[in-house]
Amino acid sequence: MSTVHDDAIVIDGLVIAKWDRELFEDMRKGGLTAASCTVSVWEGFQDTVNNIGAMNRLIDDNSDLVLKVRSTADIAAAKANGKTGVMMSFQNAHAFEDQLSYVQAFKDLGVGIVQMCYNTQNLVGTGCYERDGGLSGFGHEVVAEMNRVGVLCDLSHVGPKTSEEVILSSKKPVTYSHCLPNGLKEHPRNKGDDELKFIADHGGFVGVTMFTPFMKNGINSTIQDYVEAIEYILNIVGEDAIGIGTDFTQGHGHDFFEWLTHDKGYARRLTQFGKIVNPRGIQTLGEFPNLTQALLDHGFSEPLTRKIMGENWVRVLKDVWLEN
Repeated sequence: MSTVHDDAIVIDGLVIAKWDRELFEDMRKGGLTAASCTVSVWEGFQDTVNNIGAMNRLIDDNSDLVLKVRSTADIAAAKANGKTGVMMSFQNAHAFEDQLSYVQAFKDLGVGIVQMCYNTQNLVGTGCYERDGGLSGFGHEVVAEMNRVGVLCDLSHVGPKTSEEVILSSKKPVTYSHCLPNGLKEHPRNKGDDELKFIADHGGFVGVTMFTPFMKNGINSTIQDYVEAIEYILNIVGEDAIGIGTDFTQGHGHDFFEWLTHDKGYARRLTQFGKIVNPRGIQTLGEFPNLTQALLDHGFSEPLTRKIMGENWVRVLKDVWLEN
């Protein structure tokens, strides 16, 4: 296996797995330097604080494997110490409720990445499964506050109009942390070439996902199909605006996906994923070295491969987290 993977900074821009020691062990097996770990989707303020408390305890109980990330220096420390950094993130701004002060409160708790909406409407804007009314007045305030305190705006599940207005409103780079191109498969969760170009032209960043329901060959997808998707997006956004955001749901069962695919976790059904199988060749986080090798085998240079696997993420986070 490639020695490139062993000494590269390897970052996964979105993992929404079942958090436990077994998962952290697999992250270490895969050589992950850091991962953006979802701690809120449909939860409000209190339940999200509870999730963060549980994650803090889990990190403390498994400190031989993981450490909590508040800065890119912590990412470097994770690499130096053979651990995986846990970057706490939200997939929905719902936990901010109607309180602008909660943006800072959650930043202080270690949350550095927040997706503006998850599939449906919230107080900030509109998700990708509804008629898109754009960024609300409160949403503009939230973006400005996220810029001020150093939280990355994520637009992966966000509607196109709301996304465009966040990109224009934000003074800092924003991201599609885990997306695939409509050019390979039409899907409400995928992004058109124009959307990918627009975010990159405004200094934004794209993490490429491998969630097979959104991939060209669905559950029959392989690691080569994933590399094809990476190359497709790379050719639009350029080599400095691309990284990995797998959307790994490792360890979760049927009930979790039912919760995810209903509005607010319990209301109307939004979508049905069907069978969830990751691409052959990278079906667990432990198989991450296969991806570095697949990029090299595809003909990507070592410097480009290092950028995609994590260096680009670090640069963007350093900027957004106000470390420059």
